[in-house]
Amino acid sequence: MPADLAVIGLGHHGLPLAQAATAAGVATIGYDTDPRPVTELAAGRPPVDGSLTAAEIRRMLAAGFRPVTGPAELGRVRTAVVCASAPPGPDGALDLTAVTDAARALAARLRPHTTVLLESPVPPGTTEGPFRALLEAGSGLRAGRDFHLAYSPGRLDPGSRTHGFAATPKVIGGLTPACTESAAAFYGRLTDKVVRARGPREAETVKLLETNFRHVNIALVNEMAVLCHELGVDLWDVIRCAETKPFGFQAFRPGPGVGGHGVPVDTVGGHRPLRLVELAGQVNERMPQYVVQRCATLLNEHGKSARGARVLLLGITYKPDLADRQGSPADEIARRLMDLGAAVSYHDPYVPDWRVRELPVPRADSLYEAAAHADLTILLQHHRTYDLQGLSVKAQLLLDTRGATPAGAAHRL
Repeated sequence: MPADLAVIGLGHHGLPLAQAATAAGVATIGYDTDPRPVTELAAGRPPVDGSLTAAEIRRMLAAGFRPVTGPAELGRVRTAVVCASAPPGPDGALDLTAVTDAARALAARLRPHTTVLLESPVPPGTTEGPFRALLEAGSGLRAGRDFHLAYSPGRLDPGSRTHGFAATPKVIGGLTPACTESAAAFYGRLTDKVVRARGPREAETVKLLETNFRHVNIALVNEMAVLCHELGVDLWDVIRCAETKPFGFQAFRPGPGVGGHGVPVDTVGGHRPLRLVELAGQVNERMPQYVVQRCATLLNEHGKSARGARVLLLGITYKPDLADRQGSPADEIARRLMDLGAAVSYHDPYVPDWRVRELPVPRADSLYEAAAHADLTILLQHHRTYDLQGLSVKAQLLLDTRGATPAGAAHRL
């Protein structure tokens, strides 16, 4: 059965797109250069990051979604969207290996009049530069003449009940005006609003700005958290009051570190560095260390040493009510606590097992019993299932890094 759409890259970006397209009645296939997620999805098994449930995968399959292991079918679609992952490499720059592999797989089967869209986070200039070159070299076709080419930044809020795919405007920047309109026609089937950028570079830079905006503002409020603790000021009350201002302020909240798939980029292709973003990265990267320092101080103030202390970590995912642990600060916090000699355990309803330094971390079955037994309990992620009022009563000592407990019920970041 022919398909209208091929989603290449079945990770945290590609799967929600495939889900939205399938729900909109678009005949969709899913392909990944790594066959493992394809095989798992074909068997009805959900991804380990919890981005979609087993029930949602079954509904997609029932509606006609087809995960395919062979790239031949990429040459039979009208639209192909590359959603391959681009994680940070050892030098901090985006690793575009998966994007490059996806481009090559598509180029070998690309047909005239196909609309090719790139959604992976990439440095500005990638779509009309190396990505375009790979497609043209592998297909013998010319972008803008023989096939349409455009970039659209991925905009997902995993787990959000408010900002679904259809309700989130889609930004599009095409190589030519005709490319932009072809992309707009496709995304117009999936979302309520399409926003046209001047070109691919502008659309790529939208992603850069949006990601850096988040990280810079989190860094600011993280610095405020450290300052307010030193001053004896309740930062959470400060934020509560500040967010009543109807203009010129957007509330961000501190935490033990910054997780997620959006990677801040402080320099692009040798151009001048974004110094503010670089400093923000340094601030956010220090937060796990700061949390551990606060833990050691709290234990010491209560006559206990970090060495030999029983420490329970609550919520080890990067976002509440999701199983995704991408970039979660819990790993570094656990390592630092272990280095101090603490006995670390954890509780998370979404993570059945967890390894740090290749060693299994004990998982608490009974939350209240574990909190009562631990010398220190640290709330790293506020899942909805946590009864923080009851937890604050049971825990011997509770450090809340999310400001989720009632005032006075716990030590807050």
